Amino acid sequence: MAKPDIPVIGLTGGIGSGKSAVADRFAAHGIPVVDTDQIAHDLTGPDGAAMPAILQAFGPGVQSANGALDRTVMRQRVFADPAVRKVLEAILHPMIRQASFEALSQSGGPYRVLVVPLLFETGHYQPWLARTLVVDCDEALQNERVMRRNGLSQEAVAAIMAAQLPRAERLARADDVIVNNGALEELMLQVDDKHRYYLANFAKTPQ
Repeated sequence: MAKPDIPVIGLTGGIGSGKSAVADRFAAHGIPVVDTDQIAHDLTGPDGAAMPAILQAFGPGVQSANGALDRTVMRQRVFADPAVRKVLEAILHPMIRQASFEALSQSGGPYRVLVVPLLFETGHYQPWLARTLVVDCDEALQNERVMRRNGLSQEAVAAIMAAQLPRAERLARADDVIVNNGALEELMLQVDDKHRYYLANFAKTPQ
């Protein structure tokens, strides 16, 4: 698969770090944003393109009443058996990658943002990227946000975080970092600063 023809910023961060707020701010600046999580939701929604293969692999028990993937059931199976995760990823990852490439290729703007929660863990998107941007926050704050937002137990949040790259390694691999430990206004100012930097950095990139 070829590299997209316009610079792409890979946006990532641990669960609850604030990736969505950062992505929304880039979008408010008119920057096209492609979110792999949203693509995955579309693929596993009612009549989603990935559902036939998922049902063939795991049976009707992972399908909710509306025809979408029952994410609670699937999450439980994935955490209980690593082999299940591998089968699910083998189905979804190529489809997500293809849809992401098409969305990036059809977008305009001086640069684009690709949101990938497990950007460094998978490594699939690295060849496409001009830079990587990590949204970081203290782990205690991260845990609190996810418990409050998703209604998950501390144990469930810990299991999700354990499946992600350790914070220190994620930061070490980042080209750019935004720290989200304070007020929303502070976060937005940091995004605005990065946006100006990317505009300046890619101003002479062929369109």
